[in-house]
Amino acid sequence: MSAVKCTISISLVILFFLTNSLFAADIAKIGVIDLQKILETSNSGKSIQAELKKQKEQMESDLKQRGAEIEKISKRLERESMVMSKEMRDEKEREQRIKINDFKSLQKKYRSDLQKLEVEMMNQLQQDIKELVDGIGKKEGYLLIINKYSVLYSPGSIDITEDLIKKLNAKTAKRK
Repeated sequence: MSAVKCTISISLVILFFLTNSLFAADIAKIGVIDLQKILETSNSGKSIQAELKKQKEQMESDLKQRGAEIEKISKRLERESMVMSKEMRDEKEREQRIKINDFKSLQKKYRSDLQKLEVEMMNQLQQDIKELVDGIGKKEGYLLIINKYSVLYSPGSIDITEDLIKKLNAKTAKRK
């Protein structure tokens, strides 16, 4: 009987230490980043936004100029159509249609070019962020780092966005 009591008490002691060590394990460290905030406040994000805005303004300016040319041709055609011969009027209308089609094609091209530029620049930013997040995760022992907008709730204490922005700014400063 005493051997059974001894075995039970040893089992209880072992069970106590095992469960105690399980509860004493490190809590999983989880971080959250705000990609929108990084885009809005980091030097890289601001640079991307400025470049896209500059390109968009240049394209809009060119389209505006071409639109004014088309408008001028249209008004001239309207004004002079009564005194033009049918052949001359047909030629001017054809010229106007060509200009309008060129305008629409250029507008499509500019839209496509702007989207490609945005994708290229955002891919580079995302690559930089991923490298930095990997480094932060490994160095500081995070189990998981996720995007803030993929999560329904997270306490502010696990948000590492500011630290990431500082490191991203330093990285882009070195690159330049």
